[in-house]
Amino acid sequence: MKQRELEILLQKVKPHPSPNPTLEQYQTPATIAAEVLYFAHGKGDIAGRKVLDAGCGTGIFAIGAKLLGADEVIALDMDEAALGVAMGNAKSLGVDVSLLTVDVRDFPEPCDTVIQNPPFGSQRPHADAPFLEHALLIGSVVYTFHNGETEAWVEERAAALGGAITDRLRFAFPIPHTFGFHRDAVREVPATMFRIERRQSVKSASPHRAAGT
Repeated sequence: MKQRELEILLQKVKPHPSPNPTLEQYQTPATIAAEVLYFAHGKGDIAGRKVLDAGCGTGIFAIGAKLLGADEVIALDMDEAALGVAMGNAKSLGVDVSLLTVDVRDFPEPCDTVIQNPPFGSQRPHADAPFLEHALLIGSVVYTFHNGETEAWVEERAAALGGAITDRLRFAFPIPHTFGFHRDAVREVPATMFRIERRQSVKSASPHRAAGT
């Protein structure tokens, strides 16, 4: 499957019907999801792998990973409404994904690859920290999105958790007018996707220092 073919399929993934502003439930655009997934596929991190989509929302990364040949895909989210939409999306696109209502911090299974687009922390400071920390506990390779202004913090945390950043992709992440406090029809937020390899194991995440996340 070519990247453009994947993007066309992922455009069929339906968004959350009533997103929660506290959880920063913004749909990852199909163009960005397809680019990241195709990049990961080229790195050998998708096909035949056990892939986890942490904070999956309506399942765009989980579904895309399965379409690219992942052996097993698990999608986690605390929002049952989001998982209900994800289930319908997976069914409509003919893929088998395991959907679990689990806090990412409570998921114990090791995975080959973790792909996640956690909250950036604009509503709840440091909301992305538990995702990064736990992903590097259970994933051999982690693909994780963060606010582009916090790259230095991600570098520091990844190193402290035994990870090494191998690649990064930068995007202008479009945030459409979704909630009452939004002022613009679309606001572009700088976002960086990091590919991080876990080079050593750590038993637990150390407390994160304050950072503008």
